[in-house]
Amino acid sequence: MRVLLVDDEAELVSTLAERLSFRGIEADWVTSGEEALKQVERQRYEVAVLDVKIPRISGLALKKLLEEKYPEMKFIFLTGHGSEEDFRIGSAEAGAEYYLIKPVDLNLLLDKIKEITQK
Repeated sequence: MRVLLVDDEAELVSTLAERLSFRGIEADWVTSGEEALKQVERQRYEVAVLDVKIPRISGLALKKLLEEKYPEMKFIFLTGHGSEEDFRIGSAEAGAEYYLIKPVDLNLLLDKIKEITQK
């Protein structure tokens, strides 16, 4: 299984990718929406884990762009700015499978990745 991690915090996202790889999940990471769009042209991903608030192309906008090209891709949102409104937008309107608050618990993220790929 391959996962694409998109977050503008390079240290956070690179560490998360490394920790996922230790648990058998191939994870690539980028720090912008533009890089994510280029990366999906080179590699197929089952899941994209998107930070909600990334510069230029938000995680919500990026999900819509990715979904148009890759309708089978599943999405999980991460945010450091969690609120009930954010949760409603991320879960309902944006159609994300999950919406997790940073710092994310790695075991919870793993559980959610496995859950959505088994649907």
